Amino acid sequence: MHRTDLIAIGELAARTGVAVSAIRFYEAKGLLAALRTGGGQRRFLRADIRRVSFILIAQQMGLSLDDIAAELARLPAGRNPNAADWARISTALRARIDTRIAALERTRDLLDGCIGCGCLSLKKCALYNRADKASQRGAGPRYLLGDRAGEIVERD
Repeated sequence: MHRTDLIAIGELAARTGVAVSAIRFYEAKGLLAALRTGGGQRRFLRADIRRVSFILIAQQMGLSLDDIAAELARLPAGRNPNAADWARISTALRARIDTRIAALERTRDLLDGCIGCGCLSLKKCALYNRADKASQRGAGPRYLLGDRAGEIVERD
């Protein structure tokens, strides 16, 4: 590895638009790995510019730091990711994104159908949860979790 392959934390921050403190945070969380000089200064690989950019994009998409770390673990260490690397990550993320989109669409559709009701309670809602029938499937926001009102039978 050449000295020109390494950049200081300040340069990484400048190149990515991320604060130095955020880069230290990412390092502490295991998302980045710094090399240390003899004087203890952090040095990063130039490839880490893309890793930080990926972190920022993934956070904006709503991925957790654990999800981001799992995806970064699939990237090659010490070199910029190539098209095949990104394709693998994109395929894995697509399923998660599609699941989130479906949940948001279900939420939007429920709101559209109930917006004028005024009851503000799924326990009392005569339209979507008559007699609290959703509780038969378990705790939590059953319709948001994917249960459908028509799939739950009325209680006697």
